[in-house]
Amino acid sequence: MAINDDMLSNIIEFHGHSCPGLAIGIRAGDLATEKLISSRARDEELLAIVENDSCSVDAIQVITGCTFGKGNLIFKDYGKNVYTFVNRNTGETIRLSLNVAIDELGPDFAEVRAKAFAGEANPEEEEEFERRKDAISDKILGMPENELFKIEYVDIEIPEKARIFGSVKCSKCGELVAEHRSRVENGDFVCIPCFDDYSRN
Repeated sequence: MAINDDMLSNIIEFHGHSCPGLAIGIRAGDLATEKLISSRARDEELLAIVENDSCSVDAIQVITGCTFGKGNLIFKDYGKNVYTFVNRNTGETIRLSLNVAIDELGPDFAEVRAKAFAGEANPEEEEEFERRKDAISDKILGMPENELFKIEYVDIEIPEKARIFGSVKCSKCGELVAEHRSRVENGDFVCIPCFDDYSRN
């Protein structure tokens, strides 16, 4: 799937701003659809396993159609710029691992970013931050795919499709909780926060 200007606008609007992290997700999502499925997933025919919760994941959701709500987006909290995509119909799987850190692409970017994020940048420094951020994003969008990512076709144990579970009422707070996420305390169903409160006492 080629990313046209309308799609790019949709991605930026969904995320809220343009940034290097978003550019990484655009490239990852575009590569996944190009190599595995050629279109946005309507259901669970494409699965994404992401190893971070950065800006990149928003772009991946828009481009690939892999979302938490459909159950075809799995988050592993490893803090790694690694994205694995699976075509459930063919079993073909591609793993993308980022080759280059954002700070490597822009000298002194970390310094201006830190000032801007801390609210300490003056107007000129804010402008410089935006300029450098855009320049790095453009560089990421234009890099050869093999330079940006280590691209591997891999074999993994494909996770089962999303299952729908019933809800039960927490015996403590009275709120509904998915049955498979509930805990049992003294023979009653409780939600995780209430169970954790009990465990700490």
